[in-house]
Amino acid sequence: MDAQTEYQARLARWLQKEQLYEQRHRHLGGLRILFAAILLFALFMGRMSPPLVGVAFALIVVGLFLSGMIHDRVLEARDNARRAVRFYQAALDRLADKWAGKGSAGTEFLDPHHPYAIDLDLFGTGSVFELLNTAQTQGGQKTLAQWLLHRAPIAEVQARQTAVAELRHKLDLREDLALLARDPNANIQTDALLSWAGGTQLLSSGSARIAAFCLPVLVWGLLLVGEYRLCAIAFAVQILFASLQQKRAKTVFDSLAIPARDLNWLARLFSRMEGEQFQTSSLQQLQTSWTHNGVPASVCFRGLARLLDWVDSREHLIVAMIGPFFLLGTQLAFAVEARRARFGGEIEGWLRGLGRMEALSSLAGYAYEHPADPFPELLPESSPACIEAQGLGHPLIPEARTVRNDILLDSNHRLLVISGSNMSGKSTLLRALGVNLILALAGAPVRARRLRLTPLPVGASIRTMDSLHEGISRFYAEIKRLRQIIQLAGENPSLLFLADELLQGTNSHDRRIGAASVVKTLLDRGAMGLVTTHDLALTQIVEEVKPSGANFHFEDQFIEGRMSFDYRLRPGIVEKSNALALMRSIGLEV
Repeated sequence: MDAQTEYQARLARWLQKEQLYEQRHRHLGGLRILFAAILLFALFMGRMSPPLVGVAFALIVVGLFLSGMIHDRVLEARDNARRAVRFYQAALDRLADKWAGKGSAGTEFLDPHHPYAIDLDLFGTGSVFELLNTAQTQGGQKTLAQWLLHRAPIAEVQARQTAVAELRHKLDLREDLALLARDPNANIQTDALLSWAGGTQLLSSGSARIAAFCLPVLVWGLLLVGEYRLCAIAFAVQILFASLQQKRAKTVFDSLAIPARDLNWLARLFSRMEGEQFQTSSLQQLQTSWTHNGVPASVCFRGLARLLDWVDSREHLIVAMIGPFFLLGTQLAFAVEARRARFGGEIEGWLRGLGRMEALSSLAGYAYEHPADPFPELLPESSPACIEAQGLGHPLIPEARTVRNDILLDSNHRLLVISGSNMSGKSTLLRALGVNLILALAGAPVRARRLRLTPLPVGASIRTMDSLHEGISRFYAEIKRLRQIIQLAGENPSLLFLADELLQGTNSHDRRIGAASVVKTLLDRGAMGLVTTHDLALTQIVEEVKPSGANFHFEDQFIEGRMSFDYRLRPGIVEKSNALALMRSIGLEV
């Protein structure tokens, strides 16, 4: 089946399950009310036949207990079905281009000084990150963001492509990973766990831990045999020992701030992935890394979650009363530290692997939903810089409205100056090229019929804006970004630069000279790229850098008082402007 048909079929099945569990929930709720009514009636009638009422009372209490257990399971199954419904409804929304604003925007990963993140709409509402991301943990979202922000070596990109190609058909795995999350709008907090795992061990598991176990045994043994004097002495020693360990034990408990429920969710996530069968070597290696001395990561997290449940139980009244007699808090602190000593060094790697799997799964979901988008052909890093795109489109624009164009940048075509009016498609073309390059180097499919490229760093000046906070104008922000791009070009053997309406914040004379200087400097440093402008004077830059440069343009038509665009890239300089006609059409006297 195609993605939409499969999603609709699964959504229908989960909707049926949700309705079924909702009916069972209502029936069980009514049954429990009936039990309660019978219990009250039995208590009212208790004077007539006490033995019979006692038996009835016991049966009703057992019935309430058992029905409560069943009811909890039904509610859990219903909530699970609801998560599945949301998962597939979100997937169908993506296919229908109704996803913007409904997912994680990833704005926490946005650096305003990054050389292309803002310019290419990587983060924010309706962004590339929101379209791709399905990760449930902080680590998974961070990994995906880092893949978008930083290019990887070509071997790593190829490994991701191979993994994504296998994972794209594992819809059951993606469904299960999504259903293990408690809330589609929350993610599992892993930063506190990483902080704990990498922290200094506060309690050792040597003689002190043996003493913590033996002292309560000695105290209670002496009490049982009637040696009350020795028991009192041993108990005093136990109290002294507990007081000496109390401060460090409290520090141990405070250092592990992650909730036990998050650890249980991590255990389920790892357990699900540990049981999956993979064919790709990189996925198999990742799966193997989730084991330490024969103990799977899921077992470690589940055991740690049980320890935290015990730690939390110290607040209960009965446990708080009897716990000091057994050194419960001290022993739990030693147990937690023993767990850190055994597995703490592995947890960061496990979570990093989980983040990688979630990032790959996000890309695989995108690949599954866009089967016509191919993986790019990656050329060796040692080969001459090249980008050859056929049928290039923007992945954030609905396919039905996408107009595709061809782009060629190589050693003979290192500069394209694109002229045209506002709204004709110049900026969109720059973003389409930049976003597809970022997707390609993240290991994802691209929105093109074919894309061949060398792994180039990217520098963009498309959406530079003024800043009241930093006290800089738009022009000053733009020239700072251009300086950053030139520096990047000097640090890398090749770079793709994307400059929209270059230096439009200054007068035409200075703009002409400044733009030519910037472009020549970039080309001299081995960079290649695109520059857009509606100022035809800038198209003369091509004459100064021949034969490396070429002019292209977008046309527009003014028909019956309205601007019309076909968004087709054509060779040469734009030959007409409809700006004055457009101004007159809205009532301006020109």
